[in-house]
Amino acid sequence: MSQAVRKMQYAVRGQIVMMADKLQAQGKDIIFTNIGNPQAVGQRPITYFRQVLALTDLGDYGLDHPEVNTMFPVDVVERARKIREILGDSGTGAYTGSQGALGFRKDVAEFLEKRDGHPAYPGNIFLSNGASSAIESVLTTIMSTELDGVMVPIPQYPLYSALIAKLTGTQVDYYLDEENNWAASKQTLEEELKKSILDGVDVKALVIINPGNPTGQVSNRQELEVICKFCSDNGIVLLADEVYQRNVYAPDKEFLSAKKVALETSGCEHLQLISFHSTSKGLIGECGRRGGYMELHNIDGYVQSQLFKLASCSLCSTVSGQIMTSLMVNPPQPGDDSYELFQKEENGIFEGLKRRSKAVVEGLNKVDGINCNPAEGAMYVFPKVELSKKAIAYAEEQDMTPDTLYCMSLLEETGICVVPGSGFGQKEGRYGFRTTFLPPDEQMIPAIELFASHHRDFSAKFAD
Repeated sequence: MSQAVRKMQYAVRGQIVMMADKLQAQGKDIIFTNIGNPQAVGQRPITYFRQVLALTDLGDYGLDHPEVNTMFPVDVVERARKIREILGDSGTGAYTGSQGALGFRKDVAEFLEKRDGHPAYPGNIFLSNGASSAIESVLTTIMSTELDGVMVPIPQYPLYSALIAKLTGTQVDYYLDEENNWAASKQTLEEELKKSILDGVDVKALVIINPGNPTGQVSNRQELEVICKFCSDNGIVLLADEVYQRNVYAPDKEFLSAKKVALETSGCEHLQLISFHSTSKGLIGECGRRGGYMELHNIDGYVQSQLFKLASCSLCSTVSGQIMTSLMVNPPQPGDDSYELFQKEENGIFEGLKRRSKAVVEGLNKVDGINCNPAEGAMYVFPKVELSKKAIAYAEEQDMTPDTLYCMSLLEETGICVVPGSGFGQKEGRYGFRTTFLPPDEQMIPAIELFASHHRDFSAKFAD
């Protein structure tokens, strides 16, 4: 079998989660905070999205029903009719074009123009099965030898390390500064690039995740300018993972896209950029729909044709995901029948995330031996945990990382399922974990005390 597949790892659904599933099957209550899967832990779907999807799937049976306007709001019916026009008589059960239906790509382009204040073109947009499949297609196209490198932020979302291993390329780590709110410095970027060149590695691309996963920071314009200029100066393709752009909680922060910053920064006129977005995150949380897109900026036409060829091999992304992507970028507007309820549901989700993010960070920082940076955005916190020499030595005896030992103990003692920090990468000697704050208040708020009591008990058990 492929040794590259054997080598790849995906910690978000790794050893701790498998044990959690086993314990749950035995009857233990488990709080799953290991993955950004909102509806799996209680987030309710947004009514407007589900109504449009349902009516669209019904097709003529629903849209031509004599009572349709009494069963559904007027704007839902109008949107479903528009979607039927985009898809044609074949409806939701047929393949679309490999890049995605043109009408939906036009919706994405209009959204990007409004967001950034710069032109966007449907021809540069590929609809995809979530952001993950788009990222895989880009890395597959970029990487051709073992010495093709991709610079990845550490800590990182382990999709990147898994795909690089699968494609037998070289992962080039650049470390984010935890003491400086997880910022990436120009010096660090240049040093890692220089080391790679000396090692014979050809760095093809650099990944940024903004807002950060697992780190939760929201990058400011200055930080993004540094990265854009670095990539432009060195002929490196910038891959901007922006799936959490709606999840910004810090009142003094705002999401800025890499494209907007690049277009407004001198020296970045020729930056090659591919950005990604998804319906799985934000305030939608429709992970199972597998909707998303990538936008290509300054990408060579021949390379784009090869990405299209790769997309053609999969025929098209899921049609329900394409519809959800269109709904994400073009939701109800003021004056629409569904707008008031839509705003109420979105605001409720946002305020809950914001409230729990603050509560979890404050609660963890009250525990001696745990330090946690603010969650400015995204869905996660990534605390640092102090472990004793005894705990570290015992973990080595058990052939596991120290924070895996810690997280396994947390699961067994409290039922909380988190992901060890080692699964995302971290500086040597740092230990910690990633947890979401997605579960509802009635689960997440009591869990804060469980984190604290477990740490006290664990520290006492392994006291030096």
